[in-house]
Amino acid sequence: MQETPEQKYIRLYKEMSDLCEQQRWGDPFSYARSKEILAAIELGHTVADTFSGADAFRTAAKVEPLEYKSTTGKTCKGSYTGVSVQPTWEEQEAYLREKKLAPYDHFYNRFENGKLAESWEVPGQDVYNTLLPKMKAKYDTVLTKKDPRLSAVMSWDEIQTFGKRVK
Repeated sequence: MQETPEQKYIRLYKEMSDLCEQQRWGDPFSYARSKEILAAIELGHTVADTFSGADAFRTAAKVEPLEYKSTTGKTCKGSYTGVSVQPTWEEQEAYLREKKLAPYDHFYNRFENGKLAESWEVPGQDVYNTLLPKMKAKYDTVLTKKDPRLSAVMSWDEIQTFGKRVK
């Protein structure tokens, strides 16, 4: 008897979940985790085994952390949403420089038809330099917003300016 589409979905869902548990890649169905796993595999990176911090590492040694941003749009972009707000701008700047933006090379991955269609790499310092003024402009009023966290977008033009296409 042939498997129905619903039965196949249930089987594949369980297989994906089991595989990710065996590899300690985390829940593939949480946010964009499945896209991060796919991108890391295709780009030759090592998948991070936690959801906080780096999304992947350049090598198996896990010493060079990487940040991934994914889209299914026509061009790459990177939305940085829900960035924690620090008590002062000086602390915010240090957090962005030391923990959130500058320490990582950032990969902007575009997916199409279930595949990684293209990927661009931008050095963390360039991401930091680009997004810092955008976040500074929002800092003084962010706590009055419904969602009191910072956000900014790395645009397609900015990605092309500072990045290199790696796929």
